[in-house]
Amino acid sequence: MTTPLRLLPLLLAATVLASSAAVLQAQAPAAPKAELLTVKKIWDQGQHNAFTDLIRFDNLFYCCFREAAASVGGEGKIRILTSFDAATWASVALVASPGVDLRDPKLGITKDKRMILFMSGALYKGTTLESRQPRVCTSTDGRNWSPPEKSLSDGDNLWRSVWHEGEAKFYGTVFNDHPNTAGPKPEAEWTEKLFTSNDGKVWALSAIWDIKGQPNEATVRLLPSGDMAALVRREAGDKTSLIGMAKAPYREWTWASSGVLVQGPNFIALPDGRLIATGRGRGTTPGAHTMLYAMTASSLTPILELPSGGDCSYPGMVFHEGLLHLSYYSSHEGKTAIYFAKVRVP
Repeated sequence: MTTPLRLLPLLLAATVLASSAAVLQAQAPAAPKAELLTVKKIWDQGQHNAFTDLIRFDNLFYCCFREAAASVGGEGKIRILTSFDAATWASVALVASPGVDLRDPKLGITKDKRMILFMSGALYKGTTLESRQPRVCTSTDGRNWSPPEKSLSDGDNLWRSVWHEGEAKFYGTVFNDHPNTAGPKPEAEWTEKLFTSNDGKVWALSAIWDIKGQPNEATVRLLPSGDMAALVRREAGDKTSLIGMAKAPYREWTWASSGVLVQGPNFIALPDGRLIATGRGRGTTPGAHTMLYAMTASSLTPILELPSGGDCSYPGMVFHEGLLHLSYYSSHEGKTAIYFAKVRVP
């Protein structure tokens, strides 16, 4: 069937409009992605090397992580590496407590300018957890550390702490899934709380988070506005991580689902106020990967997949000289090893 001559101008116009829309769509900017500048394996001498954190102290980088025979059980020790240029790393300390599995180390700086190391101290019978309680030790030089001391209560797990300069105290997240409770552990028994401390050793309850889904690993950060944000891992329900926001004194929290599952969550606020999160998530290929996300009060948007896979993630983050520096562990090259990456965030 031929097209009437009177309809040809209309068809031509429609074709031009469709073509223009396609061109505009092709020219529309894609969602901004972070750029991986360098990545380097910095340690693999332990049998299992995992669960990192990162900090700047006295113009040096310090990276801590757990060394043990396996991911669970045994006697975990905390290795401390240092570097002046984020390229060459040296081991300067190994923190241990006989018979105790020291896990999930996190670094901070106290008000008297000492480095402080927060850890979980777990006691296992084989691979069965019998008890756990946070441990803490301090150092003036990153090399010589005080013996690990117990803090908080049996069953508590102090995950990550942030220093509030204005209030001169730490805020730390503590979860408890009550490992000493006999029998099944219903969701109601999993608790998540916010604590404060002047010295990182003696803690006081600040807020009880009314959230469901077996919350556990959680990071809190102070924002340039003075508000506080939180990113929380969950083990039940849809398992998506929760994002929390609160104004001082940080007792009333509002929560939103990020829509994304993130394990070992961490995030920081950039100087311009943007939030960048990281942790174990799902990338472009099947399985777990260490991911980077643009974070808002209600969303996580992937912006980079770091070279990683399998048993991986638990990153540390430092923003220094305009670049994001990350420590993390991964088994994508066979053995669990510690990696260090430099990333440019657009």
